[in-house]
Amino acid sequence: MFKFMKANSKTKDRDEQLFKSKINHPRSKNPNPSSLYSINSFFSILHLIFYKLLADKSLPLKRKFYLQDTLTVSKELLGKIIVRKTGGKILTAKIVETEAYFGDHDPACHAYRKITERNKIMYETGGMVYVYFIYGNYYCLNVVCEDKGIGNAVLIRAAEPLKGINEMKKLRGPVKNDHELANGPAKLCLSLNIDKSLYGEDLTTGKNIFISKPSEKEKFNIVVTKRIGLNVGVDLPYRFFIKDNPYVTKHKFNN
Repeated sequence: MFKFMKANSKTKDRDEQLFKSKINHPRSKNPNPSSLYSINSFFSILHLIFYKLLADKSLPLKRKFYLQDTLTVSKELLGKIIVRKTGGKILTAKIVETEAYFGDHDPACHAYRKITERNKIMYETGGMVYVYFIYGNYYCLNVVCEDKGIGNAVLIRAAEPLKGINEMKKLRGPVKNDHELANGPAKLCLSLNIDKSLYGEDLTTGKNIFISKPSEKEKFNIVVTKRIGLNVGVDLPYRFFIKDNPYVTKHKFNN
């Protein structure tokens, strides 16, 4: 029994040496393990380079962006890109107009001095989606700002369509021109298929909707005016839009 085991051990050692010699032979069809490692490393580096080139252009904005003070977020959202994944398609639009709302001192804010079933998401941490229903037929998209318990948000009032414009036209319905696809909060939601199903979504995860940096930084001037269509808080200068952008809401305050 001992001799049989010893013979098998020698045979095993001989086979392992033969196998290694074939792998390392220049004409061997079996690749050298070190060669495999080099190839894998090469493709890993290519992947990292490609990822780095796209990372700052297509990834969701991080949480810290939304934790800034609400007026800062309102201004810095201008020029950023809304990315909406819907029906197996991706629709994108550049934010060109926003309005800020404050729960502590702003009577026009839904979170003004109270928490309700409707506005409770506004008291969550910055970066959450607040969608509400108006006029019995339309939706408005808002971004919650600052720390949990604050109750502030930014209304995305208008956007410039970029990708998936034909699909937006189907969702929005007949329009005179592309400028009217999303030049108002309800129009924007129609064009991007935004409804209450997105209420409470986290913009930092990028699941169904997120906001990202543009591929190229754009220089523009920001116009500040009073907000539109309100009965209270009418004098607060919390509306911001990109000057001379044709996709902004048409209003007398623009001039």
